[in-house]
Amino acid sequence: MLNNMTSLWKKSAAEIIKLIDKKEVSSEEVLSSSLSRISEVNSKINALVTICEDRARLSLKNNNISNANNILNSMPVIIKDMNDVQGVRTTYGSRLYESHIPKKSDIVVETIEKNGGIILGKSNIPEFAAGSHTYNDLFGTTNNPWNTTLSAGGSSGGSAAALASGMAWFATGSDLGGSLRNPASWCGVTGLRPTPGLIPHGPAKMPFLNLSVDGPMARNIEDLSLFLDAMITHNNKDPLSFKKALPSYFSNISNISNKKYLVGFTEDFGIFACDPEVRNMMQNTLKLIEGLGHNIVNEHPEMKGAEETFQTIRAYLFFSSYQHLSKKNQSLIKEEVLWNIEEGKKLKVDDLIKAEESRARIYNNSMEFFDKFDFLIVPSSAVPPFNSKEKWVKKIENTTYSNYVSWLMIAASISLTGCPSLALATSFSNNGAPFGIQIIAAPHEEEKLLKFAKTIEESINIADLVPIDAKDAYF
Repeated sequence: MLNNMTSLWKKSAAEIIKLIDKKEVSSEEVLSSSLSRISEVNSKINALVTICEDRARLSLKNNNISNANNILNSMPVIIKDMNDVQGVRTTYGSRLYESHIPKKSDIVVETIEKNGGIILGKSNIPEFAAGSHTYNDLFGTTNNPWNTTLSAGGSSGGSAAALASGMAWFATGSDLGGSLRNPASWCGVTGLRPTPGLIPHGPAKMPFLNLSVDGPMARNIEDLSLFLDAMITHNNKDPLSFKKALPSYFSNISNISNKKYLVGFTEDFGIFACDPEVRNMMQNTLKLIEGLGHNIVNEHPEMKGAEETFQTIRAYLFFSSYQHLSKKNQSLIKEEVLWNIEEGKKLKVDDLIKAEESRARIYNNSMEFFDKFDFLIVPSSAVPPFNSKEKWVKKIENTTYSNYVSWLMIAASISLTGCPSLALATSFSNNGAPFGIQIIAAPHEEEKLLKFAKTIEESINIADLVPIDAKDAYF
């Protein structure tokens, strides 16, 4: 047995699973290490809002009785508070659901538990996952573990911050317009927005819309591939879910070829504002990738009309999902959500037709790009982590924003394409927090994407600095 079980949180998930297999540590000790770490640091970061220790220990006992040989091997998992977990408070970050206890888990949670994950708690989100800064009236603000005066991003900010501070090894995220990618890079972890349908989710009120997806988050690419394996299945309850031979991304992650790729890049798609510090980060990162022998070219798909398209589809989604709540509860819902609902209410059929036609053009442009290029590299966010007292970014360069969505378009435009996108921290901002890139591949090219990202991760070594030690400066 290891001498100090409480320090298990410092190891990677892949390392711990090997220790469990060798019986050098037990699953109970792993769970206890995670709980100890949560007790030590969560009050400073506010990443986790509900801990379900009794449920976790019961699940662990049941796993041990069944003696199941499964993917996650009874490792603890954090679930974003947008996902229902049976018997566990799930609030969606809203005062309207402060005491909501679901009677059934959603598909994502069921899949993770089927594959050996132990649900340990729920991570903080902005109300109804609206916005890329994690705060709400129920639980307050999630702080960036690297500098607690800064935003952890959102809407999966609680998941990212929990991973970065060592409270867990795996956490779920979801991504509509960058909600998984932005916080992953800002907290120095990694996250994958997968091809729609690869990870089934729901139940959803509008199950045929594929703009929002669930995805894995972890501290490094190897662990990310392991968690991805545990989230994939085929489920008829999600109409977008598709059957395919189940790959093991984790088993194949080390089989990296020496092939050199043709990689396109852009800082702004020629139409979006981008902070000078982010532009500088991009240039330094591209030099590193070029140094690995890859051919880097300043080319990208045409994204004209992306913001209007995304805003229209998003408004339609918010109106259809939440307008029944806003009629009687406006005082309990944040103004940004109400604004999005009202924008949806104004839409006409012609607006939706125009948006769908525009999205089709953007998709076709992207597929033509990937006929030639292997990958596209773009900033994961147009700005570095900002002060957590601000609700959202009001200005970048010479562009001023009137709403909480527009500043997210560097990430949100990629959502329109249906392409998998992996967020990776590649540098540190002037304020001491990580930030970085998203790497995009053609649909269904997750394995190729993971392997390419791992070679970049190994050259940067930011993952070696995660998780953060509780004795570090900002604590």
